[in-house]
Amino acid sequence: MRVAIDAVPLLIRSAGVKNYLYHWIEHLRRAAGADTIATFPALGDLGPLRHNRSIAGGWRTGTGLATLALANYTRLPVLDWATRGADVFHCSGITRHPPRRARLTATIHDMTCWLMPELHPAANRRADRSFEEILRRADGLIAVSASTKRDAVRVLGLAPEKISVIHSGIAAPFFDPSAEVIDAVRARYSLNRPFVLFIGTIEPRKNIDLLLDAFDTLPASLRQEFEMVVAGPMGWASAETAARMRTVRYLGYLPEPDIAPLTAAATVFAYPSLYEGFGFPVAQAMAAGTPVIASNVSSLPEIAGDAALLIDPRSVSELRDALSRLLLSPSLRSELANRGRSRARAFRWEECAERSLVFFREVAG
Repeated sequence: MRVAIDAVPLLIRSAGVKNYLYHWIEHLRRAAGADTIATFPALGDLGPLRHNRSIAGGWRTGTGLATLALANYTRLPVLDWATRGADVFHCSGITRHPPRRARLTATIHDMTCWLMPELHPAANRRADRSFEEILRRADGLIAVSASTKRDAVRVLGLAPEKISVIHSGIAAPFFDPSAEVIDAVRARYSLNRPFVLFIGTIEPRKNIDLLLDAFDTLPASLRQEFEMVVAGPMGWASAETAARMRTVRYLGYLPEPDIAPLTAAATVFAYPSLYEGFGFPVAQAMAAGTPVIASNVSSLPEIAGDAALLIDPRSVSELRDALSRLLLSPSLRSELANRGRSRARAFRWEECAERSLVFFREVAG
């Protein structure tokens, strides 16, 4: 069996999908070998994970994106040539005309553009409408959570039997980062007070305004003791939300090596997202031993289990009360941290890769 994975998202700026592809391909190759797991464009050893630019060099990035454009905007069988010999082609949301000879698969990361289109720019909505054709044609699909599978079946009418739920994984650096790297990241960003942390792209779905409102309504004594820290690239947030970043410690885009120690350094990790297909930041915070507050919607209860305080993401008062409970109770923080570490062990890239190989063998027949 030979699988070709559409790795074009590794060549552009991306967050969750890029994180998934990078670690997934790496672990699939460890489990099955590079001869079994090929990529389009052809990528050898993956370099460092960088979310704000390509992981490949300029030549490979340019030729890969040019080949994709030729495949997308002409009827030439470009991908049939580029992936010849593959039994399965695993498509991303960027590729419009997958090869015709290989079996077709794809990963459903979330359904937010269908369920909450008002939270996305037109380009995102157009891309997902194009991807819908791939999802309907596919011989098999991976959903990153049972919640995402249910939404895909309900909203798109996809056959449930062709969707396999395979949870994503958590990268090894998030499990128990050392005190030395935690202290180093505190010093690098001048984090001298204990803090509440949010990490994610600044965009409407992440619901950052509700978090800032909840923090602002905490008693003055707590706001003096604890700092509100926000990290992540600026997405398509409103001008008002972008302006509010000046009222907190906004760190902007973080290099990948800093994310795990910064997460572990936080007193509380708060993530009131309106919708998540999997929720990498929540799973990563649990692995790092940071107590979590998360929304009680979409996949987040499935991922967090009993290892987080779950709140209504439309309620400022619920989030404020959860913040207050955790910030005032070291014992509750310790309890949730221990539960989180235990829960996070269920989300390993090694397990994800092994289950994905079984999925590919079944699709390939």
